[in-house]
Amino acid sequence: MLNLKPRISEKAYAQSTLNQTYVFVVPTSSNKIQIKAAVEAQYNVTVEAVNIIVQNGKKARSIRLGNRRARPIMGERSDIKKAYVRLKAGDSIKIFDEEEEKK
Repeated sequence: MLNLKPRISEKAYAQSTLNQTYVFVVPTSSNKIQIKAAVEAQYNVTVEAVNIIVQNGKKARSIRLGNRRARPIMGERSDIKKAYVRLKAGDSIKIFDEEEEKK
């Protein structure tokens, strides 16, 4: 079973309401077939299509303070794989229930 984490953002919310497409953060080693099976098993819905995007990690800078001088430290964030899952018409996943209840 894959570890699916819903991606909660304004863009993801708009896509879920308009085109039945939900965004998940998935492990980088997973493929479309595994993602489809995991979403169908976990949420009891029918998946029509799965699109995958690998978002490269950004470079990150920080400053380490020493005795006399500050030294910059360069690092890199890890890569993220996102899955855009489109469901069959009529199916839905209740990810944004809390936001809808507030309105």
